[in-house]
Amino acid sequence: MKAMILAAGRGERMRPLTDDTPKPLLKAGGKALIEYHVEALAAAGFTELVINHAHLGGQIEAFLGDGDRYGLSIVYSPEPEGALETGGGIRHALPLLGEAPFVVVNADIWTDFAFRRLRFEPPGLAHLVLVDNPPHHAAGDFALREGVVTDAGEPRLTFSGIGLYRPELFAEQPDAAFPLAPLLRNAMQRGAVSGEHHAGRWLDAGTPERLRQLDRMLTH
Repeated sequence: MKAMILAAGRGERMRPLTDDTPKPLLKAGGKALIEYHVEALAAAGFTELVINHAHLGGQIEAFLGDGDRYGLSIVYSPEPEGALETGGGIRHALPLLGEAPFVVVNADIWTDFAFRRLRFEPPGLAHLVLVDNPPHHAAGDFALREGVVTDAGEPRLTFSGIGLYRPELFAEQPDAAFPLAPLLRNAMQRGAVSGEHHAGRWLDAGTPERLRQLDRMLTH
């Protein structure tokens, strides 16, 4: 099974930190955000990793290389300046991801989630990892009932940015920029999205303040 790290975002909310450094290479706890995921995926038994990039993407390739020092193989999926959004980025990388289900994780989160939990065939088109709602996203995203994720209902949880997907979810989409959420909601209407609740540690480091919060958490 392959995994993909989404690392193409411009990081507008992180400026000026991201003017000269791509967001995935910003550091917390003395380590680049993306490196936590590479190490965790390798520890979970993944040996093939795809990473997309756009803004200053060459820095990401130079930093991670071919993945040999992490014990896995990394290939890159470059995108045009401005990137292809979450859904479009995954769709663009399908030739590298193959025909089997694959794991995707956002580069700008930190978590203690055990990625080995996702090494299975999802019953539907997608399997999402949901977390408790953080203060900056108190309304949540989706509801989880008996292992099925829906777009309606209470209580609502937040999508962690970690998912297991079948390529069929994206195959009919154009190779262009588009968001992931509408695809997921369409699949939910057909009962084709399963999920689980991760009650462990998770933080979206998408702003300078939350990046500092993560740094404090990891260094104390």
